[in-house]
Amino acid sequence: MMADANNWMATRIKPDQINKYLVGGKCFIDAPQIENCLKTNTKNDAARVRAILEKSLAIQTLAPDEAACLLNVADDALWEEMEAVAGKVKQKVYDNRIVTFAPLYCSNLCVNDCQYCGFRRSNSAAQRHKLTSDQIRKETEVLAGVIGHKRLIVVFGEHPQTDTDYIASTIETIMSAKVQARRGFGQIRRCNVNAAPISIEDLQILKKTGIGTFQVFQETYHPEQYRLVHPAGTIKGDYLWRLYAMHRSMEAGVDDVGLGALFGLYDWKFEVMGLLHHALELESKFGIGPHTISFPRIEPADNTPLSNSSKYKVSDANFRKLVTVIRLAVPYTGMILTARENAAMRKQILPLGCTQIDASSRIGVGAYADALDEQQGNKQQFYLSDTRSLDTAVRELATAGFITSFCTAGYRCGRTGKQIMNLLRCGKEGHFCKLNAVITFREWLDDFASPITIAAGEIIIAREIEEIRQKLPDFYMQFLEYYEETKAGKRDLYF
Repeated sequence: MMADANNWMATRIKPDQINKYLVGGKCFIDAPQIENCLKTNTKNDAARVRAILEKSLAIQTLAPDEAACLLNVADDALWEEMEAVAGKVKQKVYDNRIVTFAPLYCSNLCVNDCQYCGFRRSNSAAQRHKLTSDQIRKETEVLAGVIGHKRLIVVFGEHPQTDTDYIASTIETIMSAKVQARRGFGQIRRCNVNAAPISIEDLQILKKTGIGTFQVFQETYHPEQYRLVHPAGTIKGDYLWRLYAMHRSMEAGVDDVGLGALFGLYDWKFEVMGLLHHALELESKFGIGPHTISFPRIEPADNTPLSNSSKYKVSDANFRKLVTVIRLAVPYTGMILTARENAAMRKQILPLGCTQIDASSRIGVGAYADALDEQQGNKQQFYLSDTRSLDTAVRELATAGFITSFCTAGYRCGRTGKQIMNLLRCGKEGHFCKLNAVITFREWLDDFASPITIAAGEIIIAREIEEIRQKLPDFYMQFLEYYEETKAGKRDLYF
């Protein structure tokens, strides 16, 4: 078995699909340069900081020295201003919408040996499993037909048994599942993928399945630290193969990509700079930045000492800061706040510019259909801190003034890649999204919400409809028609 895996690993990395992107044989992450930028940009008086904030409000990506300046701010009052502007940037680009999703772990088989991960191959305590097609369908039926999710992020370990053909088959199974709900039906309408870096040819296969966003997190952008936590001789040990995964995705036509770093593996300020450099590189080479940026903090995992003992763990105070600066530095991108954070922390962080959260999350392989309340450490990658239901999350969002959007229209109308980036930068995408958010929220309330959540949702819907009447008069009558049809039981209407 291991010999087969070794043979498979030997064919995965394609040097020509790395070298073609290098400039003078070098990658776009220059660690000494980043560290020097952080060291030298300490002149962060109020005038300079406010000038940088005006650039963020104009939805322009910050330069590295500008981001470094913000990261080095020491004045609490300035941080309060920065947080307020981060919220304004999010409101300008995305309005008061929050998108929800759930993770679906399809396998914990992995050939890699990352020191912080419960799935690492040397973890003898892990119970290994790969979902069959029937099991994937059952998981999807719970997610779409009982909970009411419309979006998933499907997660795979790196292993020959979960190669590109398995991923493609999984997506097809998920997208084909349709379940009767209270009035309409439950169905996944967008399937994002978090998987190992793959070749251009494999990405083209996934493109044909209708893949949503393709996520590959660099984990840490610091090359030396990356080497220390990802053993040599593994696929993941190749820093550049991972670093250029998004370049290959763009070249293959999968133009909605998701970046991320695992905060707690190295200095948090360096990782924020790495994410910014990655966004700038994609903008420079392809004219499109990342569709989303994720910023998970390292969480405990069974039989995985580094997950508990990293010297780079990020405090709650610094977590607020890194989220704020990411929003200001890459103002157009979606920002994903995961259930690694506890409920209280998510409530604090959400107003700083986040656009997506997961809810009703279970990350054990097969955990949705099993309906187990407790987390099983030997079957999952790490422990979650917030396992509240989608119904609870939606109700709390409504109470806080956010509308939960279940819209996936933009992707099916071709508003992806450069098109959606241009619409986001000028604020026009928000017009479509506001209309679709209300329609899909109405649909979800009628199909899945508890009575107490319906009551909270009605208040936010009434407010949103009035805003549409006032701010989008050209769309108002068509919107009302779609809204009334949705109330009458018609499903999946969108602009």
